[in-house]
Amino acid sequence: RLARPAILIDINRINALEAMRATGPAIQLGALVRHRTAERAAPGELPAAVREAAAQIGHVAIRNRGTIGGSLAHADPSAEWAALALAYDGVVTTRSSHSERRVPADEFFVGFLATTLQGDEMITGLELQLPAGRSGSAFAEHARRHGDFALAGVAAVLGLGPGDVISHARLAVIGATTRPRRCREAETALAGQTAGPAAFDAAARELTAGLSLAGADDDERQYRLHAAQTLTRRVLAAAASDAGCEAGAR
Repeated sequence: RLARPAILIDINRINALEAMRATGPAIQLGALVRHRTAERAAPGELPAAVREAAAQIGHVAIRNRGTIGGSLAHADPSAEWAALALAYDGVVTTRSSHSERRVPADEFFVGFLATTLQGDEMITGLELQLPAGRSGSAFAEHARRHGDFALAGVAAVLGLGPGDVISHARLAVIGATTRPRRCREAETALAGQTAGPAAFDAAARELTAGLSLAGADDDERQYRLHAAQTLTRRVLAAAASDAGCEAGAR
């Protein structure tokens, strides 16, 4: 009962919105791609973080019907697709009867359940930008029970150069914050560092900078932050391992 629309329009038969394809260094996902479709995609079709995040959404019945566009439009602070859009420098495509817009994900989420989507627009797709060269990704979240909204979740995308030096770093946090957020200070701490526990610990310490923490009181906010920092270390190690870095596996 968050909204009481006068009219509902069924878009399920717009088959073009179910497309999922790679175009060069980007992945194009239609707004009607189901969570379950992304979860069950082959490793060569979608990156690890995307498949892992989709598998964490609700329960199977929800994933069978829920869509990427619906998740982005709702903009819940714990939304897995929001984290993926931010971590992959995503671009949200919107359409109205008279125009089309391409909105960077970093500008799309503006508050609690709030986006820049206009009243006469609908989301038609999400474009994820893949880093050049050797890269890996991972996603993890923490919830009280399986299927609950995440108290904290982190998506990580790493690009590695010679000697496993981090050339590209993206981190996005959900659940622990009042809206989905990129963690730019933590990304800066990773840039140019050799992938490994020391670099990952430094990034986790920088996670607090610029974040507006969610929670009913200081105890809950600190708990969510601690969970996010723990998950940050975990997903950075997993992303490095996904990129073929032996240090990430330790």
